[in-house]
Amino acid sequence: MLYDRKHSFAEILPKINSPLKFYELVAGLLGSFSEPLTFSIRAYGSLKSRLMDEKFDIIHDNQCLGYGLLLMKNLNIPVLATIHHPVHIDRKIEISQTKNLWKKFLLTRWFSFIGMQNRVSRRLERIITVSYKSAEDIHRFYGVSQDALRVVYNGIDIDYFKTNGNVVKEPQSLIMVSSGSGYFKGVPNLLDALRLLKNEVKLKVTIIGANDTQNKVVKMVKERGLEDIVSFTGKIEKDELVRRYCAAEFAVVPSVYEGFGFPAAEAMACKLPVIATRAGALPEVVGEDGEAGILVPLGDPAALANAIKRLLADEPLRKKMGEAGRKRMERNFSWNQAARKTVEVYQELVGC
Repeated sequence: MLYDRKHSFAEILPKINSPLKFYELVAGLLGSFSEPLTFSIRAYGSLKSRLMDEKFDIIHDNQCLGYGLLLMKNLNIPVLATIHHPVHIDRKIEISQTKNLWKKFLLTRWFSFIGMQNRVSRRLERIITVSYKSAEDIHRFYGVSQDALRVVYNGIDIDYFKTNGNVVKEPQSLIMVSSGSGYFKGVPNLLDALRLLKNEVKLKVTIIGANDTQNKVVKMVKERGLEDIVSFTGKIEKDELVRRYCAAEFAVVPSVYEGFGFPAAEAMACKLPVIATRAGALPEVVGEDGEAGILVPLGDPAALANAIKRLLADEPLRKKMGEAGRKRMERNFSWNQAARKTVEVYQELVGC
């Protein structure tokens, strides 16, 4: 983004030497998110300039969905995109959690790129998405034809995310990974469940990440009297994340929505049983059969609390679920499978 509040106009103005940069400046001043459009236009220009020396069989976009992709179609190269989940859902959740009318307006302005993404996605030959739930939502929100949608589950590095016999389990411990908005990832729901349990069982709860909303989350913890139960790591390195998974007895994924659900999949790869909400694609990842984890209704702290109590009290069940979760990841969610199925979509598209 060309414009931000950290720089003065005196620093910015000399850089405005093209219509695209002028657009970025104006969009930034108006509170719009211009990058999907501007990146796609620049990508088109870069590809076009390289066609004299290089040949491309496929152009694969990763949820940019800017108008530049429609220009790329004129290069006579098949174009497809991956949509992880509809941004419409993020917009709905963010706006629903904002009480201030001005902030609601600003959020509406920021998400104004969604109209462009709707129009572009409907004009691409194929859309890859990462779960059947996401495919359903993309069809509903973007209006993409079901014939154009292909599901390719995200791959998990099962050689990296695995158990480590040198890491000792911490008794009565559970882990939650919050890679984004605390509310979106279900932190309040987890805290409400912990409040119901704090006088019944001993617990040690570690929340990974949540840096963007950590002050708000810390305030929630204090309001519920959970300071002695809940701790935060902030952002950690990948090796430390694996170690934390291996040290916990189980994982909780209480998200409001997931297009896929990496925290659930990574925990299962490390042989952790998982408690997850029936939100988005989490039932697809965890499984509906109850072998690898427990699914609870969204927004039901009592059900979440009961599931936590059940796993805390049953070590054989934790071990059994952990083994089943690892097998499920190996069977359905390896990177080899993701790569192979992606290539199948490429071959299908090239053959059209």
